[in-house]
Amino acid sequence: MERKIKQAATLALTGAFTAAIALAAPTVAQDGMKDMEKCYGVALAGKNDCKAGKGTTCAGTSTVDYQGNAWSLVKKGTCEKVSTPVGNGSLSCIGDRGGKYDCSEA
Repeated sequence: MERKIKQAATLALTGAFTAAIALAAPTVAQDGMKDMEKCYGVALAGKNDCKAGKGTTCAGTSTVDYQGNAWSLVKKGTCEKVSTPVGNGSLSCIGDRGGKYDCSEA
């Protein structure tokens, strides 16, 4: 019986520790993000950071290089200086870059 009590206590402690880490993780991630910005039109196909507009879900779903509605995180102040073969990066969705991209959900 004592063994079961120890196992339950260990499980409860592990659960509490895991929950504490999970709650702290978004704060740590947000702190690291404050010096970053979304830069559209600079990601290579399949290398975007997250949601590449209508018809896609999240990271790695862009279908062509420099897709206008796909973004990557870059250091603040550098996006528009990023040069690609089809133009510079943009702080907003680029509706027509090598094809028509829906910017309504970007």
